[in-house]
Amino acid sequence: MAVHDNARVNVLAPPRAHLTVEVVYDLVCPWCYLGLRRLLRTLRARPDLAVEIAWRPFLLNPDMPRLGMAWGDYVLRKFGGEDRARRLYTTIAQVAAGEGLALDFNAIARVPSSIEAHRLVRHAARLGAAEDLVMALFRAHFGQGRDIGSRAVLAAVAEENAVPGAAAFLASDAETDSVHAENLRAHRLGINGVPCFVIGGRHAIAGAQESEVIERLLDVAALEAS
Repeated sequence: MAVHDNARVNVLAPPRAHLTVEVVYDLVCPWCYLGLRRLLRTLRARPDLAVEIAWRPFLLNPDMPRLGMAWGDYVLRKFGGEDRARRLYTTIAQVAAGEGLALDFNAIARVPSSIEAHRLVRHAARLGAAEDLVMALFRAHFGQGRDIGSRAVLAAVAEENAVPGAAAFLASDAETDSVHAENLRAHRLGINGVPCFVIGGRHAIAGAQESEVIERLLDVAALEAS
């Protein structure tokens, strides 16, 4: 789990509020990529807060085959055809570009199951390396069209981001049950879409909200924590 701790040590500085932000997300969700970018940017602008991120997997496509599905088959099933999907994804790409994210939906040949990627993030979280890996996985999928359902691709992304032991971990089925349990937990909490950020265990915000909205909720949670 990444801890955002950007303030310099100063014995005269007031104590900072400690908050946990639960990020409920799926790695095949472009809005999650955008929403997480906005969240992280907001947190970096708040050195008065010590924030720990807890990564909570969500499965947008729980019935997706483990080997994924061809792009054309997926958009036909989900959107009724490629034309509608292209219009939607063009809009998302334009919004993401405003946040400095380059999304290339044309590069995606297959839509993967995200279970393997979620497992890998849980492995990285134990090593304190989840945040960089999550953003790298989003970038690999939406920016480069890499198949993040493939264990080989996941191991390569992990190596590129200095996450040790990834290949051996992925060769097992460790954390698979935990991913499914977290997905079930999210639904039981009434979370039916992502991204969703739960701040301080009490305040939830859904969607890729603007930084100003996130900051207001952080202020409320910080006041309670203090």
